[in-house]
Amino acid sequence: MIIDKLYESVENKGHVCVGLDTSLDYIPKHFMSKFVSEEEALFQFNKEIIDATLDIAACYKVQIAYYEALGISGLIAYKRTLDYIKESKGIIISDIKRGDIAKTAEMYAKAHFEGDFETDFITVNPYMGLDSIEPYLPYLKNKNKGLFALIRTSNQGAKDIEFIETKDNKKVYEAVGEKIHDMGKEFIGGCGYSAIGGVIGCTHVNEAIQLRKVLNTMFFLIPGYGAQGGKAEDVALYLKNGNGGVVNSSRGILLAYRKVGDELNFADCARKEAIRMKEDIMRAVKGI
Repeated sequence: MIIDKLYESVENKGHVCVGLDTSLDYIPKHFMSKFVSEEEALFQFNKEIIDATLDIAACYKVQIAYYEALGISGLIAYKRTLDYIKESKGIIISDIKRGDIAKTAEMYAKAHFEGDFETDFITVNPYMGLDSIEPYLPYLKNKNKGLFALIRTSNQGAKDIEFIETKDNKKVYEAVGEKIHDMGKEFIGGCGYSAIGGVIGCTHVNEAIQLRKVLNTMFFLIPGYGAQGGKAEDVALYLKNGNGGVVNSSRGILLAYRKVGDELNFADCARKEAIRMKEDIMRAVKGI
């Protein structure tokens, strides 16, 4: 199962998920000037980052909005990026955050689990109800695909809805997490985790240990590390025996060259930041 492949990748490479949320203004000017089109520059920048981090990245998260914003040429760069990660034997989480129902959800599933944009995992938004998740399940059963459902996100606005108390004295995100966790029990791999994972931000850590205990077969995609304030010690609380999650960093890795003023070696700077992040998290895990 794809979740076993991701679990094994974490075992071998560590917890870093490199976020290819690539804005054109992240690309150094000297590099951009080499190419005649934005599409080519975007893809080649991503390729350099992938080549520099493949041996230390558990997976790659590619946020489609950055590519959609550029129209057709951006989506071609998106496809080429997915294709290159596949060719390189990497694991892809396509961050598309779809959240509709019925036939529309079926078409989203077809769009991202087949054809030009085929990927390993996609992110989905379950807050419209469990019937917004169900159309994806045949691909988990028959096509070795996986999902990451939004449970508790890392943004400040999460408190507006996700933290509301329900009549059962649970927060909304806890109720959603438990429902998605139960749905995922049908898709548990040999590693003990389900192909239906959850997006759990590490910027709210008060209930981290309890959340990890309750959602014990849910693999976590963990945003919020670094730029949003999450620390390695926070991340470690969401892991179990050193596994059970990947930690996304986008700007922190893509823009690492700006911290040291070395845009000529942007890919090497990205690699060094990914290694630093990997080691930071591993120290925290061993310290628990």
